[in-house]
Amino acid sequence: MLKPVRIKLLISAVVAALAATLAVLAAHSGPAAAHGNVVGPASRNYGCFERWGSKFQDPTMATSDPMCWQAWQADPNAMWNWNGLFREGVAGQHETAVPDGQLCSAGHTVAGRYNSMDVPGDWKATSIGNSFTLSLFDGARHGADYIRIYVTKPGYNPVTTPLKWSDLELIKSVPNTPAAQWTQQLSNGVQIDIPAGVSGRSGRAMLYTIWQASHADQSYYFCSDVNFGGTTNPSPSNPSSPSPSNPSSPSPSTSVSPSTSTPPVTGSCAATHTVTSQWSGGFQGEVKVTAGSAAIKSWTVTLTYPGTAPIAQTWNATLTTNGNTAQATNVSYNGGVAAGASTSFGFLGSGTASTPTITCTATT
Repeated sequence: MLKPVRIKLLISAVVAALAATLAVLAAHSGPAAAHGNVVGPASRNYGCFERWGSKFQDPTMATSDPMCWQAWQADPNAMWNWNGLFREGVAGQHETAVPDGQLCSAGHTVAGRYNSMDVPGDWKATSIGNSFTLSLFDGARHGADYIRIYVTKPGYNPVTTPLKWSDLELIKSVPNTPAAQWTQQLSNGVQIDIPAGVSGRSGRAMLYTIWQASHADQSYYFCSDVNFGGTTNPSPSNPSSPSPSNPSSPSPSTSVSPSTSTPPVTGSCAATHTVTSQWSGGFQGEVKVTAGSAAIKSWTVTLTYPGTAPIAQTWNATLTTNGNTAQATNVSYNGGVAAGASTSFGFLGSGTASTPTITCTATT
């Protein structure tokens, strides 16, 4: 027979284990703070994430999906942050804020992170009929002041021609729709499925979506390559996590001009620091690591701040902090960098952004 003391110890152990389990479940059950994207027909950067996010270093992408390959090579954060393709403070002046030739990158937003989306080429196209459904995922439940869907005019060739406003015609406009009224109420956000259509179209075209979120004047811009001639949309996948690389970042409310430190002129690698957005009490930054004249096998970036290092969270790197110094090292998939090529990692910081002194070392 168990003694009372042992029974108490067993009960305490069971309660502790149960509490730990519940804590883990709670940490993974709540919706993450994030934004969204067109998931069907998939936008360019969401499609590249969906097809290659789990194998983005697979060399077969270069031949089987060359436009996604060039996008991953240009800046992988365009896919890791597939939900952040927006501009702030546009005030409805979309054609002024987003110049011709830059429609798919939202006017080179976030210091040019999404520029590769503007490159004409043979992007993978979704086959759809003249009647189709466009699905927009909203991971932060912003809702919409309005959603506008455009299609390129007959004769436009997305394989050879950068997109201009004059190439588009409006085919659908959705008025103010709170998130609670969106079609699908999901555990990690909401999704609205919008029926739309064209008449007598066939062949390659592009759908262009403007989502004016009901949040801090954020305007989202998405390019979806389509091939008219199918019968129905393939079912879009429900994003399992609004942002695999940055699952708990707050929604930035104020864009800031990039702040870049000067990298060393010589050495095995160089690093540049950019503040990509800022809000009251915090900011988001990015560090680009570039190999020198020889390929590198691993890298370490050291950021030294005037005061205590403000970095609270990072992705695509392993971070340690000590006083005013933060040190980031590569993770398993981005340590090897070819000569002259680049990789990057991102982070969230607390307080007001400041520019650190930055150094980069590497093994070759």
